[in-house]
Amino acid sequence: MVSIKNFTTLGGTASDIKVAKVAHGLMKLTGTPDEVAFEAIKAGVDALPPGVKMFLNSGEFYAPDLGPGNLELLSRFFEKYPEYAERTFLSVKGAGLPNSISQFDSSPKNLKRSIDTVTKALRGKKKIDLFQCARVDPNIPVEEAIKNLKVFIDEGVIDHIGISECGAATLRRANAVYPISVVEIEISPWSYEDETKKVLATAEELGIAVAAYAPLGNGFLTGSIKSPEDIPEGDFRRHFNRFQPENFQHNFLIVEKLKNVAEKKGVTPAQLCIAWVGSLGEKVLPLPGSSRKERTLENLAGGDVELTSEEKADIDKIINEFEVKGSRYMGTDPKALLLWG
Repeated sequence: MVSIKNFTTLGGTASDIKVAKVAHGLMKLTGTPDEVAFEAIKAGVDALPPGVKMFLNSGEFYAPDLGPGNLELLSRFFEKYPEYAERTFLSVKGAGLPNSISQFDSSPKNLKRSIDTVTKALRGKKKIDLFQCARVDPNIPVEEAIKNLKVFIDEGVIDHIGISECGAATLRRANAVYPISVVEIEISPWSYEDETKKVLATAEELGIAVAAYAPLGNGFLTGSIKSPEDIPEGDFRRHFNRFQPENFQHNFLIVEKLKNVAEKKGVTPAQLCIAWVGSLGEKVLPLPGSSRKERTLENLAGGDVELTSEEKADIDKIINEFEVKGSRYMGTDPKALLLWG
């Protein structure tokens, strides 16, 4: 049985909660047979020492129809394994407008609709430990958005507040209104921007945990995707700029470089990336997705990999010298995509 040793604590009002150093993104579980999905979740929790929780990350819209299918699957998991409710910490993203993945509304009315949808899908099998708006609403000051969320803290509907895809200045403003427990941003060896570093520094200063989503570059950095044709039909990654044919082969060079470092270390490329992301701060939690037990355990083991100063220097050199082609998502305008809100 795999036994994970490395853990950390969250921030803000959740600073007393111990979680595994590597979190578990659940988006890929949607559509996976229950028995397979349940084992993927269960294996990670079972690998943790007593008193340490698995940080699970879900969303109101993590389904092809942008509905709560992912949360409904989670509800079935906790119904079958009720003892795992207290062994996990559930973070949920929401506040998108119905049937949209590009419009977000942090008004009291839409937040109530969103949180009610999440609560209904969970059917009382698991409480929302932390809620965060998936993007910063450009039409509502972040201070007002956090005040709107605090209402649900006061009502006992959620326990903690997070913030997702925000810039450093926004994080500071939000935390001044109410302690932010987790900030969720994209971090990987091919997504390490100047604003990333600013958010990391601000979070460390304020004692906020960082959930680093897509630490494997949406699977690209594992080396398992060797051409655009390897991406299944209907997979959202087919639309991402970095996966397009005109960028793919160039970007695959960074995979080869990281693979060489991983082979010398005796770990997989995925574990190397997870270890590097985790090394960026005590409270930085790499947040890879997994729909299979084996992948969950491989990812968790990456959190126990200790990089030497020389190995970190080798990885930093690759990152600094390699120019990734293509933006993080499908467009080129960060404001239109609500990045770094």
